[in-house]
Amino acid sequence: MKKATYLFAGLIAIALLSFSFVTKTKPVENTAAVTLKNSKPIAAKAIARLSHAEVADTLSASLAASLQLTKKGLSNDVLQSALKGYLHLKEQGNLPNEGLLSIVDFSQSSRKKRFYLLDMKNNKLLVNTYVAHGKNSGVDMANSFSNTVGSEKSSLGFYVTKGTYTGKNGFSLRMAGLDKGYNDNAEARAVVVHGADYVNEGRVNSAYMGRSQGCPALPRADYIKVIDLIKDGSVLFVYANNASYLASSTVLNAEG
Repeated sequence: MKKATYLFAGLIAIALLSFSFVTKTKPVENTAAVTLKNSKPIAAKAIARLSHAEVADTLSASLAASLQLTKKGLSNDVLQSALKGYLHLKEQGNLPNEGLLSIVDFSQSSRKKRFYLLDMKNNKLLVNTYVAHGKNSGVDMANSFSNTVGSEKSSLGFYVTKGTYTGKNGFSLRMAGLDKGYNDNAEARAVVVHGADYVNEGRVNSAYMGRSQGCPALPRADYIKVIDLIKDGSVLFVYANNASYLASSTVLNAEG
């Protein structure tokens, strides 16, 4: 357990280095240290004592600033939640494609670009585009969610992506829901990432963006690129300001 703790500390140190404004200093021997803007170096031993929430708070501030995510509509609260779950799942060692994090922010209007694909290794925002919610989740705003087969509602929570296939919606990506009681019926419901004609720039001035049967459907212009990047073991997080989910998510509230 101690070995795993220090290994994780080292990974977090590297992550913090990647997402920080680093000042030029002399190398420090036998220590993993990073320097954030306007802060003192953070050593790996100190990082090892931080919770996922504390690390997520540090990472979110740096990432939001460097990528101007707030200006792009992604609030710090949403980003912190996404990072907290991401760090927990990464620590479990079950993310073959751990370098990417996708965020679907349903606290925003459907006519906003509320899908964000982050490159966690290279400190980049790879894609920022539109994404549909389930037609029974709401009109312009998604405010009702379900894990029930046939509900045609979106499901909140953390997912891990699986393999691709070609189905009725063309090239699509399967996902497994990791939040028990909130999205763990995703595969039974056939909730997948796919492209859709009803999600496009031309609908921005309408009353609402087109809606799906519960899938996070993307514009035709973006979906193939996104699926090819995030397939086979990356994290996708679907967020809404839902008190029940935020208080009881098994991933978001995992110890660590």
